[in-house]
Amino acid sequence: MKNILKKISVGILVVATSASFAAQKIDAKAKTILDAISTQYKSKNNVYFKFVYGTGNGKKITRTEPGIFYSAKDKYKLKIMGTEQIFDGNKIYNISAEDQEVTVAKPTGNEQMFSPLTYIEQYKKGYNVKYMGKLMINGVNSDYIKLTPTTKTSIKEVNLFVNDAKKQIVKLEQFSTDNSVSVIAISDYKENQSLNNSMFNFDKEQYKNYIVTEL
Repeated sequence: MKNILKKISVGILVVATSASFAAQKIDAKAKTILDAISTQYKSKNNVYFKFVYGTGNGKKITRTEPGIFYSAKDKYKLKIMGTEQIFDGNKIYNISAEDQEVTVAKPTGNEQMFSPLTYIEQYKKGYNVKYMGKLMINGVNSDYIKLTPTTKTSIKEVNLFVNDAKKQIVKLEQFSTDNSVSVIAISDYKENQSLNNSMFNFDKEQYKNYIVTEL
């Protein structure tokens, strides 16, 4: 489970940036939609959603894992299959109940956080962006936006499916050059809930029997 969490939070479904940037082609309609969604997320005190994380090869998903995600501005909590990750705005805490282990680290410039804003803002850096039309995704009439790198990366393309009416992401697909595919399907989205102030804090007292490793 620890490896799954690491992949989700640090890059398996992240629109990776490139060291050098070629001329971008950004579709005006796609840009308008993504900017509106970014503004919507940023305006909320907090957001919550359930998701299903899927992996596979080609276009076939062979493994799925359910999870939940909370965020409040620059803090978040991610839970998937008994494993938890907390970012308190300063450090990342990976908590594995299976291994009874906690790893603590400060994020580096090369890491990406598991946040909807990651996917809707990275288009500004080294990606061609094209509006592909409407598709029904999980029962939602969604706008389909495709991102392709302007330079050589391990990412072949990223597809974003968004509910334009509600300014919310419905689904993300990432296809890599090694033929792997990763998908996050989002559901049960809620915002501006009454959350406990300690939700994004790591309480050492709860993990006295765990091995805590500072990286």
